[in-house]
Amino acid sequence: MKDLASHILDILQNSVTAGSSLIEVSIDELPVSDKYVLRIVDDGKGMDAETIKQVTDPFFTTRTTRKVGLGLPLLKQNVERTGGSFAIHSQLGKGTEVVAEFGFNHLDRLPTGDIAGTLALTASSYPEIDFFYTHTTSIATFVFDTIEIKEKLESIPINDPEVINFMKDLIRDNLTSIKAS
Repeated sequence: MKDLASHILDILQNSVTAGSSLIEVSIDELPVSDKYVLRIVDDGKGMDAETIKQVTDPFFTTRTTRKVGLGLPLLKQNVERTGGSFAIHSQLGKGTEVVAEFGFNHLDRLPTGDIAGTLALTASSYPEIDFFYTHTTSIATFVFDTIEIKEKLESIPINDPEVINFMKDLIRDNLTSIKAS
């Protein structure tokens, strides 16, 4: 995967498949402490201890359509290449948390990619799921909350093409205003 947005999309798909009704994504940019932290938390079905041990093995997958699962192993590899750390916490019936802490200033830290498009597309593709995204820089914190957006839209569906474009622009403009990297 070429960028962080691709990794986020992969994990969001895992969360959707796990039956999540709420998915939280946060990015904290901490250049002073040389950390770029991605955290994704869902309330899906969770994993048992044995599965947690295996999910970073590229030859392990719970999918029946293919014999490899490269998303989490590649994320872990990309994190470790920057001197960062990777962790998965999960409990059956409670959900899963993925924490990827990259070295902020490391040459091998992936570019962010199209986070705005990824989040807008995912939120519009799964209108029954609530998404909460925070992005913090040294300037400010931006919050994107589909619960709030759905309330304001009233009878307009979140997957209306104009709403999708609005969400993309909203996220993109706010990330630019807080100087997200």
